[in-house]
This record gives sequence, C-alpha cells and structure tokens, in this order.
Amino acid sequence: MLPIHTILHPTDFSDCSDGAFRLACALARDYDARIVVLHVVELPAVVSGDGMLVIPYSIDSEPLREQLQQLQSGDPKIPVEHRLVEGYPAEQILRVAAETNCDLILMGTHGRTALNRLLMGSVAEQVVRKAPCPVLTVKTPRRPAPSSGKHVATEARESAPATT
Repeated sequence: MLPIHTILHPTDFSDCSDGAFRLACALARDYDARIVVLHVVELPAVVSGDGMLVIPYSIDSEPLREQLQQLQSGDPKIPVEHRLVEGYPAEQILRVAAETNCDLILMGTHGRTALNRLLMGSVAEQVVRKAPCPVLTVKTPRRPAPSSGKHVATEARESAPATT
C-alpha cells in the first residue's frame, strides 16, 4: 500500500477544487495524513514577438488568504496547512510538492478539451508530467438533470387542465 503522510491540494477555489478537497480530507482521515492546501496567485504576463514580459502589479492578498483559511477538514484530527504563493501555477505546485515532500498531489481538473488545452495549457497536465510523486486528478461529475422522466410526467399531469 502507498504510504501517504502528506497530501498537497492545489486549489483555485472552483467547484472542481472543492470536490478534490473533500476527497483529500477523506484520504487524510483514512491514512492519518496532513493536508497542505495551496493557492497560487498567477502572475500576469504579456507575450510579444520578443518573448514574455511579466507585468509588475500589486494585489491585495488578504481576501485570498481568508478564502484559503476557510478550507478546513471539519475533523480536528486532520492537520491542514495553508499556503498562498505567487507565480506560475504548475511551477509553484511542483516547487511546494518537493518542498513539503508530499506523498500525493490531489487536484481538481476542469476537463478541458484538447483544443482548450492547446490554447490555454493545462496546469493539471503539466503537474502530472513533472511531479515527484503520484498525482490524483478529480473531475467533478456533472450534476444530474433536476428531474427524471417520471417526475416530469407527473408535473405535466398535474399542470394539465382538468377535463369534464
């Protein structure tokens, strides 16, 4: 069995990340592991014919830090550490993974198509390729339709005008 002592959970605060965090908490509970929750503030960059230029900027990190602190396991036996860093997401995730000597990276993925990955890149894909440990990516399943066919038929019957 794979020994898991430290789980790194990178988050972008999306629904995909939320589902991955819940799974990280369940695994941490089962393996008596700690969770390192990481949010990377991405540096804005402009690409031109001469290369890439990083634009200096100032960001108020306090709201992000507060949002990050809200991610708690709900179980006092599961230690959760929070980290907020600046940089390129995949690069920073890999750096923190090595720094914390994590045993597993557990992250959500948006499940983009090949074209979107080509145009925008995929942080999860870059992490999977270069990680020093196993990576578990979690795609949040689509929510089922609000009603089943049987329920729709019942609603239709109930709303149909009465005949006499």
